[in-house]
Amino acid sequence: MAKGSGISMKLPSVDNLFTTQEQRDEERREKVRDIDITEISDFPNHPFKVKTDEKMLEMVDSIKEYGVLIPALVRPKPEGGYEMVAGHRRKMASELAGKEDMPCLVRNLTDDEAVLIMVDSNLQREVVLPSEKAFAYKMKLDAMKRQGRRNDLTSVPMGPKFRSNVELAKNSEDSITQIKRYIRLTELILPILNMVDEGKIAMRPAVELSYLPKKQQEQLFDTMEMEDCTPSHAQAIKMRQFSEKGTLNPDVILSIMTEEKPNQAEQFKMPKKRIEKYFPKGTPSKEMEKTIIRALELLRKREQIRDRGDGR
Repeated sequence: MAKGSGISMKLPSVDNLFTTQEQRDEERREKVRDIDITEISDFPNHPFKVKTDEKMLEMVDSIKEYGVLIPALVRPKPEGGYEMVAGHRRKMASELAGKEDMPCLVRNLTDDEAVLIMVDSNLQREVVLPSEKAFAYKMKLDAMKRQGRRNDLTSVPMGPKFRSNVELAKNSEDSITQIKRYIRLTELILPILNMVDEGKIAMRPAVELSYLPKKQQEQLFDTMEMEDCTPSHAQAIKMRQFSEKGTLNPDVILSIMTEEKPNQAEQFKMPKKRIEKYFPKGTPSKEMEKTIIRALELLRKREQIRDRGDGR
């Protein structure tokens, strides 16, 4: 403070003393940097699977030859290093290609801003699994809620249309109703969710099953494994109704799952446990069925040969 003036004088910072305004602006400006891959951590609870599949191997070959053509997007972490926002597949491909660093655009983002960018960039993929969409949409919805945007997507996924935040579906190929269904899938236990990803259980029955308590879902999964079957939409609705009445148990689940479906031809069924001892542990049900059919065909041929011999 200047003596007797009453005016406070603010001393310039060290940066201001030794750098120009142009240099300081340049430092704050976003730019692409080559960052050591070991300094980049994955996005927390990243919902998209990064697989070493054929497309990944193609990306590896491309990076070996041309490098990473599109920089990843990262944000600086308070404790040091960086967090990946968009570019997890490019990071893995770079690692597999033997690269030590990769080009990245560094951007300061809040947690919610990072979630929105991460989800939107990954939903543009050519193939996105139901489980990936389920957790991605939920993460985005939660981020939007924290930002104070109106939404009612947690309402029941079936029935009349509800007013909802159209922004969530604005840049998506999925309707609001379909997005609600995807979000319901986050309530499924992992083995059943995997069956949805594999196409063994359709979306509509999967949504109904998501309302079953976890213990009942586990009982259902055990029944599906034992009987080698999956529920139709009607069967899933029936199990949900029994569950809501408090009367769903393993016996009821078995009864529902073994009932004949309207479009199903009559089938002969045998408990899997009765024949497991004749096969190596872990033999798939379909393989057991093929082996039994071959054995019966061989038995019939032998009987036919025997009958012809008796006739002579």
